[in-house]
Amino acid sequence: MSVFKEARHLFHFAGLFVLAFLVFLVARHYVVPKSFGEYGHYRGAAIGEIAAHPVKFAGHQTCESCHSDVLDVKSKGKHAHVNCEACHGALAIHADDPSAMTPVLPDTAVLCARCHTASAAKPKGFPQVVPADHSNGLPCDPCHKPHSPAMDAGGAN
Repeated sequence: MSVFKEARHLFHFAGLFVLAFLVFLVARHYVVPKSFGEYGHYRGAAIGEIAAHPVKFAGHQTCESCHSDVLDVKSKGKHAHVNCEACHGALAIHADDPSAMTPVLPDTAVLCARCHTASAAKPKGFPQVVPADHSNGLPCDPCHKPHSPAMDAGGAN
């Protein structure tokens, strides 16, 4: 009988474990959304919620269909694969009605530095500068043409 007397503590512990598990299941029922797991480890209702957001980006094909002159220059330069909206911002409103919004003409002293500031994490062939040493805070576009930066005004690349 002493074996069962000692096992009483194990039964109490097992009972607490089962109780904790049941509390967990009840809490999980109220916390986890109903559509969770519908598409693997995702919440199925998220697709509809995301689709309900208004479209903000037009896509570079939309920009290029109206601005073919810029496309001709850009397609021959180093920025051929950079989308228009990466520099000019979201343009779906402009694409729907060009008079409703004018695209941003970015400050090149700030914008170009976002991608081209020197960093050891960037590939060796990627053009990198230390903006303070390279241009002393001046805009990049007088020397480097943003749509085709290999083309320049002052002999620099």
